[in-house]
Amino acid sequence: MQHDDLHLTIRNLTNDDYNEIKVLMDKVYHDIGGSWPEHTIHKLIKDFPEGQICLEDHGKIVGLALSVQVSYQRFSNPHTYDDLIDQKENVLNDARGDAMYGLDALIAPEYRGYRLGRRLYEARKDLCRQHNLRAILAGGRIPSYHEHAHEMSAAEYLEAVRERKIYDPILTFQLSNDFQVTRLLKRYMPEDEKSQGYATLLEWKNIFFEPDTNVIRSRKTQVRIGAIQWQMREVESVDELLKQVEYFIDAVSDYKSDFVLFPEFFNAPLIGLSPDQSNQTEAIRFLASFTERFINEMSQFAVSYNINVITGSMPVIEDEVVYNVSYLCRRDGTVEEQKKIHITPHERRDWVIEGGNDLRVFNTDAGRVGILICYDVEFPELGRLLAEQDMDILFVPFWTDTKNGYLRVRRCAQARAIENECYVVICGSCGNLPQVENLDIQYAQSSVFSPSDFSYPHDAVMAETTPNTEMIMFSDLDLDKLKLTRSEGSVNNLKDRRTDLYSVNWKKQH
Repeated sequence: MQHDDLHLTIRNLTNDDYNEIKVLMDKVYHDIGGSWPEHTIHKLIKDFPEGQICLEDHGKIVGLALSVQVSYQRFSNPHTYDDLIDQKENVLNDARGDAMYGLDALIAPEYRGYRLGRRLYEARKDLCRQHNLRAILAGGRIPSYHEHAHEMSAAEYLEAVRERKIYDPILTFQLSNDFQVTRLLKRYMPEDEKSQGYATLLEWKNIFFEPDTNVIRSRKTQVRIGAIQWQMREVESVDELLKQVEYFIDAVSDYKSDFVLFPEFFNAPLIGLSPDQSNQTEAIRFLASFTERFINEMSQFAVSYNINVITGSMPVIEDEVVYNVSYLCRRDGTVEEQKKIHITPHERRDWVIEGGNDLRVFNTDAGRVGILICYDVEFPELGRLLAEQDMDILFVPFWTDTKNGYLRVRRCAQARAIENECYVVICGSCGNLPQVENLDIQYAQSSVFSPSDFSYPHDAVMAETTPNTEMIMFSDLDLDKLKLTRSEGSVNNLKDRRTDLYSVNWKKQH
């Protein structure tokens, strides 16, 4: 048979297919009893029609995948094949089950070598996702075990197959299709002499599974973010600057955004109101005197405009120590903070700012988010620690005066998106403040970065602004794409880490 002679289609089985099903199953399962009886197949089709799939070549059935619905709690634990069947050889389908159980998956011998089995497995996975089922379970034969039973235990055989020291026609195939062996089943099918009665309990987890829940409380998967590339300009009062803040929050919320991000030290123009700017240490403390009001006002804006606000960053004084702090003002009225951990030489020297000691991921109604302020994103350990807490979106408010400083932030932020399989949003300010010491120029091009894979833009840039121009940037982020990338992406940066060789640990005790 030539490859170009194939004409393949996948469809669901009907009762009229039984004669072909019997011929195929008798041929493949000649060593364990052959085909299911006709009434068994008919009942499978009646109870769970979508789960009975066949692969045809020019109208002839050349492959099968039979499945039923089961309770995950029951069949993810030890069981035998007989637990699926009643005394009349009817397979027991649980219409309320939260998992699929793969009964049989077979390809006609003359059609092997074309990777057709993968098509059946992918069809099963699609069905599992469509029905919002927790997982696919299966008891897998290990038909080559009898050749090695005299020299190794069944558990040792499984490990040898996993390490590819031994080829098993069924287990090797299942492992290559993302199934995990969760346990060894004894006396699963005693008549299976080739497997010596053993089987593997295999599981493929549906990463998109959502437990039944109230729709209002369900997790958002499509998230819109807005970022304000903020122009520094002279202001006459705090009220004037807060009016500008409210204008932008209002504008972004009009586009149904879930988040709005401001830059680092976006309210620095208020330093221009200081009676004495010659002492920079006192100037930053003067700016800190407005922070509590900004937190309160921006939290109220978050509630009023129904949007989660990342406040850029502002200086805060605690026990006479100055910190650079970003706030998450949720739209439910709650407020969280993230202190900048790594302090730049300028901040330390001129403003006497100190670094914070805590790092965390924040739950929101639109995903799990982290915040790293400017210089912090240049330290890959922080991004990795946040990724280990299942962060979806990393927000990076920054302030840079020159293009080379900006490029450090940009390049590192994009690396964090790739290595941690998350979205990263960076947001800075532009314009100039000639009346404010050490804040006379800025350089920014705000951007949204994604992992680098087929599901995302070719350059892994979701959106970006025109450099050094005041404007709003929007981007729609698909959180389900992240789940798929982490599980089935071209590469799996998080999953493939060699934690047997290295790790990143947070030493500070909370």
